[in-house]
Amino acid sequence: MILNALAGKSLPVYGDGSQIRDWLFVEDHARALVKVVTQGKIGEAYNIGGHNEKRNVEVVQTICDLLEEMVPHKPEGVSAYQDLITYVKDRPGHDVRYAIDTSKIANELNWQSEETFETGMRKTVQWYLDNESWWQRVLSGDYKLHHIGDQS
Repeated sequence: MILNALAGKSLPVYGDGSQIRDWLFVEDHARALVKVVTQGKIGEAYNIGGHNEKRNVEVVQTICDLLEEMVPHKPEGVSAYQDLITYVKDRPGHDVRYAIDTSKIANELNWQSEETFETGMRKTVQWYLDNESWWQRVLSGDYKLHHIGDQS
C-alpha cells in the first residue's frame, strides 16, 4: 500500500474494508520470538499479538494520513492519498476477523508489544521512505536471493 500510494497507484481494499486484523510492529514480533526462544518452555506454543485490532480500511487510511504528513509532495494527479483507495470485490470466504488470545505469553513470559498501532505504522512508513534504494531494487527485479555458494 505504501509503495502504491507513493507511485500514485490505486490502493485496493477488499469489499468494504471492514475485515478486522490484529496488527503488530515487526520489531515487537522479533522481540517476542527472542523471548519465546530464550525463556519459553520447550514444546509450548505462545500466541503473539499486538492488541491492535483495526479494520483493513482503517489501516489503509492511516497509511494515507501518515503519507500526507511525511510526503506532502504527491505524485502528479493525486490531490490526496485517500483518493487512491478503491474498493474491489471481496474474496470468497474472506474471514471477517482474525484474533488470538495473547494472555499466555503475557502471563508466563511477561511479554507485551512496545509499539502502539500508530507508532508502529509511523515507523513502518518511515522505514520505506528511508530505504527507497532497497525497495526500488525489489520492484525492478534486481534484488534476488541466491543460495550461499551459488555462482549464478
